[in-house]
Amino acid sequence: MTYFENLLHTLAAGVAVPPFFTLLTLVLSSVVVVSLLFSRFRQSLLVGYFLCGLILSNSGALEWAGVADVGLVHSLSEVGIVLLLFTIGIEFSIGELKALKRAFLMGGGVQVILCLLVTVLLGLAFNLSWEMSLILGFMVSLSSTAVSLKTFQDLGLPESPQGKTTLGIAIFQDLAAILFMILVPAITSSSGGDSVSLTGALFKGISFTVGMLVISKYGLPQILDAVAQTNSRELFTVTVIGLCAAVAMVSGVLGLSPALGAFAAGVVVSESIYSHRVLSDVLPFKDLFLTIFFVSVGLLIDLSVVMDNWLIISIISLGLILLKGLVVIFSARLAGLQTGRAMIVSAALCSTGEFSIVILNRAMDFEFFTNNWEQIILASTALSMSVVPSLMKLMLPFSDRVRHRKHEIKSAHERSLSIQDQISHLEEHVIICGYGPVGQNLHHNLEAHHIPVVILELNPKTVKHLIATGHMALFGDAKDPESLDLVAIKKARGIALTFPDKDLAVAAAGLAREKKPDILMYARCKFKADLHAYEKAGINHILLDEEQSGRAMIKSVMKCYSTEFDESWI
Repeated sequence: MTYFENLLHTLAAGVAVPPFFTLLTLVLSSVVVVSLLFSRFRQSLLVGYFLCGLILSNSGALEWAGVADVGLVHSLSEVGIVLLLFTIGIEFSIGELKALKRAFLMGGGVQVILCLLVTVLLGLAFNLSWEMSLILGFMVSLSSTAVSLKTFQDLGLPESPQGKTTLGIAIFQDLAAILFMILVPAITSSSGGDSVSLTGALFKGISFTVGMLVISKYGLPQILDAVAQTNSRELFTVTVIGLCAAVAMVSGVLGLSPALGAFAAGVVVSESIYSHRVLSDVLPFKDLFLTIFFVSVGLLIDLSVVMDNWLIISIISLGLILLKGLVVIFSARLAGLQTGRAMIVSAALCSTGEFSIVILNRAMDFEFFTNNWEQIILASTALSMSVVPSLMKLMLPFSDRVRHRKHEIKSAHERSLSIQDQISHLEEHVIICGYGPVGQNLHHNLEAHHIPVVILELNPKTVKHLIATGHMALFGDAKDPESLDLVAIKKARGIALTFPDKDLAVAAAGLAREKKPDILMYARCKFKADLHAYEKAGINHILLDEEQSGRAMIKSVMKCYSTEFDESWI
């Protein structure tokens, strides 16, 4: 047997290659090919991801690789959903509710209640049980937060009135999903949703919520403070991911859902001063999580069942988009938007979403739906989510494209906005990296002249103090590209590197110049021998500590001998 034949035999046998790793390799490799193809023709990548999973699961590729096990595919789906919902939870902000209370209450509340009511009535009209109608209502009332907000970012409209309204409604949906997830086991169990089961489910949910509130006040902050003091980015990231896994596991043990636990863990982190640091660590992987989620949905779909029920799936998907779209338009109008802008909100939220898949998976744990119903719901969800980006682009002519107009939805006071919202509204500001004595003096002088400032600092106590006293500060690293994005470097006038660390300053300067080529950069250089490295990094103004100290020394000594000392003598 030749070497080549031996190699093929080894590959076919799958020697020493874990099945999950083989499946993940197939998924990511095929995603690259599909993404290149769809990018070439300027099509939605989300549709490509879904088709990628669909092709893999129905082409025989999984069988050939020996990873066609349904449990393995479900495991990948669960991992994708857990990680995706963790990132959504991190971006969730209770502080946003103050600025978006009308969109949250009027928009989100009305939309969820109406969708739930309409779905239940339609289900009962088609002779479905009330339990099944209610579970379907839970799924229909929820939309894809990840897809809609990502599309707003791609369109350059995240801060537009329609973008803010969508966010307000999405926050209400996310909170409603928590209640739905608590009720699903009781409704879908064999007891049929009796009062004892519902009471037990609510007790578990309340216990979990109380536990998370306690952890957010008396456990998590202290742990993150201790980890932050080590200045180890690796340890910080491991701690956060470990927290996500631990809370997800506890949620699963309580009979709720690991995905719900991951979302709750993200929400807890979002309310700490470290949320921006966590975001900077997680954001590069968010698109990967979304990709795995979409592909995993495609992997779960049996094309033969879908083809047998294509007419029902088409009717359900079209009806979902139309009916839910009308409900969202009505809700967005109640939230204060004009009809044209309400239409793009409708396009963003007319689908079902990732929480809908979580509810379906939880219901299937109790074998609540038949295989046919599961496939119909999965296909309708994937189809409706896939068309969201295209629908939003089609609705753009009806929506105001001006990005910097005054928001229709705003808080009564600027301080009701979150720190990130306040920063996103800044222009021509100065970013101060490091808040030692030099950073403090610079901050006080800039503030005295009404120059907007954002502070990037790695000392958690300093950040807490600055935020408590009303200053814009983030816990982040100057050499971290995501941290620079979070302080809106592309709209800044200048960045001041107030620390004397050469390696850190040069690395931060390189990233800052890459993010915004024309930004003005200021830095401290401790030794004259390092001056060339600072100049090579493109720093505009370099303050040499040795030279400044020398000037101060000369000035002090000369004043002892001459009361008429002139600084121009130096």
